[in-house]
Amino acid sequence: MEGKSRSNIKVGSKVRVVQKQDQRSGKLTEGVVSKLLTKSPNHPHGIKVMLESGIVGRVKEVI
Repeated sequence: MEGKSRSNIKVGSKVRVVQKQDQRSGKLTEGVVSKLLTKSPNHPHGIKVMLESGIVGRVKEVI
């Protein structure tokens, strides 16, 4: 599932995110959502979240 819709992502969801410094390479980091940071219902680059590990990134896929 894609990470462009806020409705697809819940706290506790397992996701793959791209961090700001990894946007060029497209390297994905896997983790569990602890906080949703994007307020709008949709975002073209993915909803920004904070993972339980403290990593902040945009959701590319929901597992």
